[in-house]
Amino acid sequence: MVLLFVVLLSLPWLVPHCGCLALFAFVPLLCADAVASELKIKHFWMYAFTAFTAWNAVTTFWVCNATIGGGIAAIVVNAAVMTIIWSLFRLAKRHMDGALPYVFLAAAWIAWERFYFSTQISWPWLTLGNAFAGTTGLVQWYEYTGTLGGSLWVWASNLGVFGLIVATADGHWSRLRPVAVVAALLGVTAVVAGPMLLSGSMYRNFEEKSEGEIDFVIGQPNFDPYQKFQSLTQAQQTSVLLDLFKKGGDAGKPSIFLAPETFTSDIVLGQQESSPTVMAFRNFLLDYPGSEILFGASTYELFDTHAAPTILARPYSRGWSVNHNSAILVDNSDKFEIFHKSKLVVGAESTPFPKLFVPLDNWLSSLMGVGGLMGRCVGQPQISLLNFQDDKPLGCAVCYESVYGEYCTGYVKAGAKAMTIITNDAWWGDTPGYRQHCSYARLRAIELRRDFARCGNTGISCFINQRGDILQKTAYWEPAVIRGRLNLRSDETFFVRYGDVVGRACTLMFLLLALLLLVKLFIKR
Repeated sequence: MVLLFVVLLSLPWLVPHCGCLALFAFVPLLCADAVASELKIKHFWMYAFTAFTAWNAVTTFWVCNATIGGGIAAIVVNAAVMTIIWSLFRLAKRHMDGALPYVFLAAAWIAWERFYFSTQISWPWLTLGNAFAGTTGLVQWYEYTGTLGGSLWVWASNLGVFGLIVATADGHWSRLRPVAVVAALLGVTAVVAGPMLLSGSMYRNFEEKSEGEIDFVIGQPNFDPYQKFQSLTQAQQTSVLLDLFKKGGDAGKPSIFLAPETFTSDIVLGQQESSPTVMAFRNFLLDYPGSEILFGASTYELFDTHAAPTILARPYSRGWSVNHNSAILVDNSDKFEIFHKSKLVVGAESTPFPKLFVPLDNWLSSLMGVGGLMGRCVGQPQISLLNFQDDKPLGCAVCYESVYGEYCTGYVKAGAKAMTIITNDAWWGDTPGYRQHCSYARLRAIELRRDFARCGNTGISCFINQRGDILQKTAYWEPAVIRGRLNLRSDETFFVRYGDVVGRACTLMFLLLALLLLVKLFIKR
């Protein structure tokens, strides 16, 4: 049963067009749990922990390519939290009757997923609604519910099918009238198939809206991030990128040339005009009137002060340095618009709960004689946009930010008429990781109903339309350049206007049921 659960729930993340399997994947685990309860088998949490650990490992093992410690921690901690939720469900089964424990399980799981989107230590990669990232034709209604609507669908389908199995196994069907049996079967069928039919209709009848267009040229330079500065200087890397842009550019069509995340690290804020990369980009744009370059950079602010400007600052010879992972838009004169990535990767880019962990990091770094074990990038508190030709506002999600659906609604609320993503997924190697990350952008396109231009250092770079279709894409680990257009759009979807209604509702349901469980436990004592 555990193995069947792992296979069914892993395939949607590993194989395209397998999202439907998630609608039945929990049934084996629910059946195993029911058998364990019937036979009074103790310590079922160990079986649950094994199942969740295996699922996390099979689908996200690739994190270990970038950081072994971080990858193991992500797998084990994620599985541990899932096991805690399952253990609470088993506790609820002992003190609640009927379907309430199962409603509690679904509500608790989705409430945790919603919480995971906002906490400082966050790894929402395996949010159940993400199972349909490779099957976007089934979830066009995400423009209303967001990804957690998919999580609710997964739980409703699994619990419905499990209920039919239980009713058959315990002979409950024989005591029901034929009308009740038919009603139950039709109800479960509607829960499983109804959202598919609705989505299919939305997909077929969807019409792309356009209030204008922007030409894009996406350059994929294909640098090995582990050898980035050992094999090539920054000047050589810039030359490679600009050669790609020349192949895709058209001097007669003003365009945005899009480059990947952290393309350069030679920009000191306040002194950006002296950056060799910025100067090279401005010179290149002289031959492309009206065009601009949007690129990623590791940027720095220097403070020649005695006191640190922030607890996340690192000392340098004359004071303090504050680091950012930035998206920058420049033209051929003095334009320099910047956005600092806010959703930072824990450990690699950010130090969570800095008052607690920065002193610990300083102590361990001193003990080990290294410059720092955890990243200390500083993000900006609010989303801001980048404006092509000053009147075409764009959102730019930097790498990991594109995993957060409700966060990305902030770009549209701020006025973004189209979206870009810049990323560097090469840290994970040729694994499912970069493919999963790209497919999540398709969900964002549906939720926001915005066109996307996505640029990866080594792929996948692509264009995505407003219903989540990939129109062009590059191959992995190949230098490439592609040209396309993004439609501009200014209206807002229900999900953008009202946010994660499903997550909030499930959180409220969980809190009410948790309160009921506590009351029952108190009364029993």
